[in-house]
Amino acid sequence: MNKAGLSDIYRNYIACLNEQDWPALGQFVDDEARHNGRRLGLSGYRRMLEKDFEQIPDLYFDIGLLICDPPHVASRLEFDCTPKGSFLGLPVNGRKVSFAENVFYEFRGRKIWEVWSIVDKAAIEAQL
Repeated sequence: MNKAGLSDIYRNYIACLNEQDWPALGQFVDDEARHNGRRLGLSGYRRMLEKDFEQIPDLYFDIGLLICDPPHVASRLEFDCTPKGSFLGLPVNGRKVSFAENVFYEFRGRKIWEVWSIVDKAAIEAQL
């Protein structure tokens, strides 16, 4: 797969998340998917995302930076949202916060197989 093709797949994956189109998630995420070293599989990955949207009803994934070097993608996702309660162990409780997540993906074929993710928790702490 070339860089442009991988970029298109990734952008469609992010659109799928923003639309919460969970039945379509399997088009983008491998059945053996792993997140930060833990094997979640597609069903566990979906549950993780559903929980995120439950905790943050206005969650929206905005691609701030995208680098594709097949089979890898590096992305800086930017968020401006309002978590309902505690988020990452912080008492956000309905306050609007802005932060970024740096994410690295490894694709197998056309699907995400491995994800390494770090959220900028310090940015949230500074706003509280």
